[in-house]
Amino acid sequence: MKFLHTMLRIGDMQRSVDFYTRIIGMQVLRTRDMPEQKYSLTFLGFGRGNDDGGAELELTYNYGVTTYELGTAFGHLAIGVPDVAATCARIKAAGGKVVREAGPVKGGTTVIAFVEDPDGYKIELIERPMLSD
Repeated sequence: MKFLHTMLRIGDMQRSVDFYTRIIGMQVLRTRDMPEQKYSLTFLGFGRGNDDGGAELELTYNYGVTTYELGTAFGHLAIGVPDVAATCARIKAAGGKVVREAGPVKGGTTVIAFVEDPDGYKIELIERPMLSD
């Protein structure tokens, strides 16, 4: 088995694609518009996504729906970065929202931070020094 993607329902495709590409650094891998079914999809990832062995993020826009209740079951997405503090600084400079500054996880030493996308989904940044930008 292989983990393929996580799907998030979003209220504005262009706003979300801008956030995940410009602020987070993902690439658009493919898009699909289904006008008869009234939805659009955009798949994003790092590198070539599934083709590189990585998971993808599927953004789903349902025509005419601008907001969703996020609920309490979903937690967050997690992305490994080489330097959490530097990544937070870059995200803030690009207009992104950091909701928990870089620092050790409670009860541990791993450095983490949280950012929030335009629809309110949380993204945990986890320091992995062996990764390169």
